[in-house]
Amino acid sequence: MPQLSKARRIGVFGGAFDPPHLAHRALLETALHELRLDTVHVVPTGDAWHKPRQLSAANHRLAMAQLAFGDVPKICIDNREIARAGPSYTIDTLRQIAAEAPGAELFLIMGADQAAALTRWHEWQAIVQLAIICVATRAHLSNTNDLFEAEKLFPERFLHLGLPALHVSATQIRSNIVNGQPVQTLVSEPVARYIADHHLYLSH
Repeated sequence: MPQLSKARRIGVFGGAFDPPHLAHRALLETALHELRLDTVHVVPTGDAWHKPRQLSAANHRLAMAQLAFGDVPKICIDNREIARAGPSYTIDTLRQIAAEAPGAELFLIMGADQAAALTRWHEWQAIVQLAIICVATRAHLSNTNDLFEAEKLFPERFLHLGLPALHVSATQIRSNIVNGQPVQTLVSEPVARYIADHHLYLSH
């Protein structure tokens, strides 16, 4: 009797990646290991409707994502949101990936700050139904022991990743560059070199 093939496990990790940093990479590697993923789509956001500031040019963020994560096994740098016209909605990306891989299990990887805001996302309930929400909790958040609002409603659709505390943020990196402070311990060497070569983040 032929053995049924196991459903593929596909991770989706979206973000501005402005710039991508070492905590992003640690989260990717943790998710790959803990969730036993077959592949992870790293998706730099296109038109970030929810961001209060203008993002760096998409070509720079895409190039930095490739430098930051391209050597990680099973990673696919996915430009679909950058190529897609109009606002970047996670639900559109999940639906596309689900259509490309029928029967696959989808895992949406995010930080605790994103999970806390999930109920404000476009079609957030459809997101939770389509993908398991996999959250890495940042150590500085005071509510780390509380359930997120969306998690209270759909607890069976949430997983928490055992990520070590990493005090790194893109905001901090951009601030360091503006103030002439080093960033070599916050981003990979190729990303640091790219930022310097293209004179990124020298002014707000």
